[in-house]
Amino acid sequence: MRYRALACDYDGTLATGGRVGDDTVAALERLARSGRRLILVTGRELDGLMRVFPRLDLFDRVIAENGAVLYRPGERTSSPLAEPPPAAFAERLRELGVDPLSTGSVIVATEEPYGETVRGVIRDLGLESQVILNKGAVMVLPSGVDKASGLAAALAELGIPAHGTVGVGDAENDQVLLSACACAVAVANALPAVKERCDLVTERDHGAGVAELADRLVEDDLAGVDTGPVRGSGCAAGPAPGGRRGAGSGFLA
Repeated sequence: MRYRALACDYDGTLATGGRVGDDTVAALERLARSGRRLILVTGRELDGLMRVFPRLDLFDRVIAENGAVLYRPGERTSSPLAEPPPAAFAERLRELGVDPLSTGSVIVATEEPYGETVRGVIRDLGLESQVILNKGAVMVLPSGVDKASGLAAALAELGIPAHGTVGVGDAENDQVLLSACACAVAVANALPAVKERCDLVTERDHGAGVAELADRLVEDDLAGVDTGPVRGSGCAAGPAPGGRRGAGSGFLA
């Protein structure tokens, strides 16, 4: 088996309008029966994700909060993968009128146009935090924490190397995730910049595209997708349709 795991983004990839269709669920079930492991990697907070998607049992691991929380559906246990910012951070943002504002186990999230306000408070408090943007969402996480670092933690627990992993996504914050996988896939509705960095672009969008990918994995392990030594950490990238080549709460991500 060439690819032993699928790492999948949620909003805009697996889900449409926050919901996952029955056909997509059925395709993931087929993929799991093939002996492959499934990992969900999302910017959503875990509690909110559970409310909109009750089938987390499909996945061997869930990475929530854009890389900051690891959840084990089989055991129903979770672990933070980083320290949260001090309470003074969110308090100061509220004082400055930042609304909406969501705080998870680690992540602090809001929306544009508050990006500069957030950066200013990070500077004022001297925090080692980064701002990650995604389709209008503004996510604050400790430096070095992202979807790639979260995926690495999940793969380590499952004993699967990155070079045995396929990643699929659609947006800005998925690019580090895709670069950490041996084969990077974009759904048809993905941003052009994401498609350009992928080995494969699905014909269908959102969950239908993920189902298409899952069925191809079961059918022939993506035998027709060529990859070459471009990305680091033992990962690979290669030409996608059109000559593309790889490189290197309620907030949707």
